Amino acid sequence: MYNILVVDDDQQIVEAIEIYLKNEGYKVFKAYDGMEALEILVHQDIHLILMDIMMPKLDGMKATIKIRESKNIPIIILSAKSEDVDKIMGLNVGADDYITKPFNLLELIARVKSNLRRYVTLGNYQDQPVSCKKILSSGGLELDSDTKEVRVDGENVKVTPIEYKILKLLLENKGRVFSIDEIYENVWNEESFKAENTVAVHIRRIREKIEINPKEPKYLKVVWGIGYKIDKL
Repeated sequence: MYNILVVDDDQQIVEAIEIYLKNEGYKVFKAYDGMEALEILVHQDIHLILMDIMMPKLDGMKATIKIRESKNIPIIILSAKSEDVDKIMGLNVGADDYITKPFNLLELIARVKSNLRRYVTLGNYQDQPVSCKKILSSGGLELDSDTKEVRVDGENVKVTPIEYKILKLLLENKGRVFSIDEIYENVWNEESFKAENTVAVHIRRIREKIEINPKEPKYLKVVWGIGYKIDKL
């Protein structure tokens, strides 16, 4: 059973989401502001968070930033703000996905399952056969499929599950250029629809973590008008 934390100051929304999640077999924890969410995370093992943005005491953006200091669990932002700039901001601070209110609860459940599937897959490395355990590398950039760690010149780099999967896709196919749609469909396991901003934000975050100069990347390179790649170094 997976534990999901629902954070929203609208009690009716929380209760509606709770009903659907429980019907799917998830255990639900509820918080009505960012401070309550952080307190629950101290005492409970949470596998995914549904996070509203506009809340009292501590809003969803600031709560997400705080959570990302120590945890890589999936965070799906829920917000009434539909503008691209707000979506990009949510992804920039560390969210893995973004759903605009009002949303279809069945779509929300599908997003929850998709993000949990990625998170659990990345977390269950102990169950992999020895032959599947390997280190993918390009120069000083390494991705350890055994420990699920990313290193640059021997130093560990914290990445989210989505960032890990993007790096894994590109490192497994060094030299191949992936379009934005191809990256989205391979990583998110769903059809690409207006994915450009979503992928671009994650690429930028990865570069900030692995590149000495993100504006002149050594590892994760853009092929203008086509997509992204990691070369063999």
